Amino acid sequence: MAKQTEIEIKGRSQAYLPIEDHGIIGDLHTVALVGKNGAIDWCCMPSFDSPSVFGAIIDAEEGGTLKISPKDVSNSEVKQYYLPDTNILVTRFLSADGVAEITDFMPIQHFREKTQHHRIIRGVSVLHGTITFEVVCHPAFNYARDVHSLQILKRGAIFRSRRLSRVLSSSVPLEENGSNNVRTTFTLPQGQSAHFILESTVEQDVEPVSRLRSEYQDSLLETKNYWRAWLSQCRYQGRWREMVHRSALALKLLTYAPTGAIVAAPTASLPEDPGGERNWDYRYTWLPDSAFTLHSLLQLGFHDEAEAFANWLLARINESTDSQLQPMYTIDGGHELTETVLDHLEGYRQSSPVRIGNGAYKQLQLDVYGELLDAVYIAFGEGRGLYYRGWTALLRLLDWLSKNWQTPDEGIWEVRGGQRAFLHSRLMSWVAFDRAIRLAEAQSLPALVEKWKTIRDTIYNEIMERGWNEEKESFVQYYGSDAVDASSLLLSVTRFAEGKDPRMLRTIERIQKELMNEPHLYRYRIGSAASDGLKGYEGTFSICTFWLVEALTKAGRLEEARQNLEEMFTYANHLGLYSEEIGPLGEGLGNFPQAFTHLALISACDVLDRALNESSDTRFKPSS
Repeated sequence: MAKQTEIEIKGRSQAYLPIEDHGIIGDLHTVALVGKNGAIDWCCMPSFDSPSVFGAIIDAEEGGTLKISPKDVSNSEVKQYYLPDTNILVTRFLSADGVAEITDFMPIQHFREKTQHHRIIRGVSVLHGTITFEVVCHPAFNYARDVHSLQILKRGAIFRSRRLSRVLSSSVPLEENGSNNVRTTFTLPQGQSAHFILESTVEQDVEPVSRLRSEYQDSLLETKNYWRAWLSQCRYQGRWREMVHRSALALKLLTYAPTGAIVAAPTASLPEDPGGERNWDYRYTWLPDSAFTLHSLLQLGFHDEAEAFANWLLARINESTDSQLQPMYTIDGGHELTETVLDHLEGYRQSSPVRIGNGAYKQLQLDVYGELLDAVYIAFGEGRGLYYRGWTALLRLLDWLSKNWQTPDEGIWEVRGGQRAFLHSRLMSWVAFDRAIRLAEAQSLPALVEKWKTIRDTIYNEIMERGWNEEKESFVQYYGSDAVDASSLLLSVTRFAEGKDPRMLRTIERIQKELMNEPHLYRYRIGSAASDGLKGYEGTFSICTFWLVEALTKAGRLEEARQNLEEMFTYANHLGLYSEEIGPLGEGLGNFPQAFTHLALISACDVLDRALNESSDTRFKPSS
């Protein structure tokens, strides 16, 4: 019986594409994941954190999909790529019968107003031979909790649920396939094409689009022009330009235009440990990402996006009347992210529970104050002054932090195994006061600068005395611990410690010895010393690998940093995208794609590129 169950589970698992076998398209309100099999198996509408309409990636049977592919896709070799300098995705199928392409995109809605209207546009064409395709449209509204009706029309179909309607316009006839879904087949010879538009609307009597070909062509050109015009603002011209540009395009897709917020990832409950419980909803905006976000956007020259995100941050500061910040908020700035388990969904490859919402919003994470002040310093430290309201709100936060920075908390990794005196939380408290002092002095703002300096210096001495483990010859995860943590690399990245300080050099060496699976890093080794309160294991954390590149750069180990960076590029997926973690076989784990990873990639590339340029200038500078 056990053997039969194992076979059944393996068979069900094969219904799921690897996480990394996906690309994303989007319209700056939401995104859709498109698999190499031609299936859209994740899309929430009308926004990132709305309930899913297609969710086959977390339940292959019940989650819902919109799939277009050659009828016998298993006999095809599949290639997937973006049109140059765009987020327009092309999936190419090569087989003995010929070559076919599916072009997927969403027309951009970059305005600040919210909207219920979104479109996914799919064009199918045959380049060589004659190909028979199959279309399946199986929406599953509200995480497959709401039933829907189906109306077949001459040029498409309308799916109506209790709250939403979705219209599928089609240039080929559609047929009902039971359970109010559609399935059809059609054959195209060389040079012919078919077009499909899935449109969201609240209207109940809407008709499918009649001029599909012209609508497709006009929208494709407009979308292509938008992305290329946007990317032309990027001022990064260094080494690794292609990887940096793809990361920038991915980050833009994860931006919510109405507020300027950037989601950590557009997916929910993709597992860090397949078959395990480490499954979280990342469709929110984390304050710990804020400094990296602003730094990367400004590095690349995307000032409009940086300003929009900075305004979102200031709104969170101004509303914090109790002076205690949450680690994360909704893209609208909402405070409630109640964590709920969807018991009716099996999870990606039977990884349960499937969670929506994120209970970590209730945690105490003191590091967010440092990341927030660092972000404000980045945004306002160079010529742009803070308004009175914003500064007084920051003063309230700093007053609260001055009384609470020694309080144990859950830390950067949002552990669920109890509060501790995490070194990273103390480091970011130091950053908070350091950046506040710099802001106050640069802009002559009223402030308790001498008090802040005393606190800043106290934190510095405490970290050096209690955060350093003499036996390990390394900074450690929390006071009194011997657990090594990759977040210690940020001691030099944040300018707390000099990059070539012997303590930093030894910490880097210890981290490489205990956490490295070359070129990757675990964030910590799960065990008694670094228990996070959860069962199972996890992959290496990609962001930590990019932190190591920066720390090695600041330590002057440029060749090693470059080698690590170049190796890490080989672990991006076929489109240059990264999930949160990487498994032992190089597979993507966790939510996908992850903004924090791409932010760290951009920063590492920029810092190392500058260092290599300076090193070359020095090396080849003529002697006087």
